[in-house]
Amino acid sequence: MPKNVKIRRGADIKLDGAAERIKGDIAFPSSFAIKPTDFHGLTPKMVLKEGAEVKAGQEIFHDKYNERVKFTSPVSGEIAEIVRGAKRRILEVRIVPDKDQKFESFDVSDTSSAEKVKQLLMSSGFWPMIKQRPYDVIANPESKPKSIFVSAFDSAPLAPDYDFILHGDKEAFQTGLNALGKLTDGKVHLNSRPGASADTVFAAANGVEKNTISGPHPAGNTGIQIHHIDPINKGELVWTVNAQSVAMIGRFLMTGKADFSKTIALAGSEVEKPRYMTTIIGASMKTLTDGQISAGDNRIISGNVLTGDNAGAEGYLGYYHDAVTVIPEGKEPQFLGWLAMNFNKFSLSRAYFSWMMPGKKFRLNTNQNGEDRAFVMSGQYESVLPMDIYPVHLIKAIMTNDIEKMEVLGIYEVAPEDLALCEYACTSKTPVQEILRGGLDLAQKELG
Repeated sequence: MPKNVKIRRGADIKLDGAAERIKGDIAFPSSFAIKPTDFHGLTPKMVLKEGAEVKAGQEIFHDKYNERVKFTSPVSGEIAEIVRGAKRRILEVRIVPDKDQKFESFDVSDTSSAEKVKQLLMSSGFWPMIKQRPYDVIANPESKPKSIFVSAFDSAPLAPDYDFILHGDKEAFQTGLNALGKLTDGKVHLNSRPGASADTVFAAANGVEKNTISGPHPAGNTGIQIHHIDPINKGELVWTVNAQSVAMIGRFLMTGKADFSKTIALAGSEVEKPRYMTTIIGASMKTLTDGQISAGDNRIISGNVLTGDNAGAEGYLGYYHDAVTVIPEGKEPQFLGWLAMNFNKFSLSRAYFSWMMPGKKFRLNTNQNGEDRAFVMSGQYESVLPMDIYPVHLIKAIMTNDIEKMEVLGIYEVAPEDLALCEYACTSKTPVQEILRGGLDLAQKELG
């Protein structure tokens, strides 16, 4: 039965520079990269070498411990460079694209069973779009989830509008949902905001359970939605898929063409004309931002300001990211710091008079406004996390490697993005997401 969930804990950080609902044109990127670091826990095994020619959808590397899960090229071209880090860890596989794109062909005539759908998605490189809870890693194709969650909206600051992005993609989205329905004996949950007129691509979706969830961020996070709609118990699995990824999977199953193009939001206070643009997974940031942002010391983020990666002008669009956000760096010291009265700063604790202007949008920078301090019980985490867990106790259990307490305190229910607001609110400047990621890795290693 569909559920209507209303959450009260959380916070909407209203930033200047939201993308307008228009699509702009950009030049075709001169470089692309697939980054194994985007896929947490992956140990890649290369299939091709530098200088090899590839087609879009052709395998470049696969999971060392599960050869069925393949990672394919988003474009056709030449593998120009394999960038390695410490201990020869592969960081990036860079590709120089062809002028005329060529695509690997796949026979998609038979999608009648779960195994056939899985095989198509794994061989084409679309399988990594399906993630698994607990642990927030690529879904294990040998397992079967009790349910699958798709969020029709993103509540993060300057997040893309999926109603706009997927407008007109009704058939592809429905095809993707139909395929996901074959992968579980349970329900496919499609969650949207109530009261808003969702685009027909969501409103007309069939074969899913349509739930509504209202409230401030992180209402759009699938982890929060799972917690309130179909909680995870020990031994259970839930899979999650991004709304745009569902449509991409659907287009592939309709055409047999491994098309990794997607629409992203270019947003942030330092973007001259925030808007949407169509590009391809792994596109170079230089192409996406050249001539688009104001001069100065800026941080170019692949993703949103709470959970994204600091890509820089020479970086690449992340595999799971539907936005590029540009905000000012915050390296300059501030006179009197938080003691100075200011109407242009945002505070969850109402430290500034700006709380009296609820509709105001802010031009915030990356300054942490302080250094690491003792980790204290302040009640801040609980005020922004709409889950029935004790986040501070959980983080402390992770820091002490107490696996039994981690289990009792809800390690199976959370992913780093769910506690991103806790990190933002933290007086102690504790790297909450990094600590939680380490705890999830430990739990997966010890508990399976």
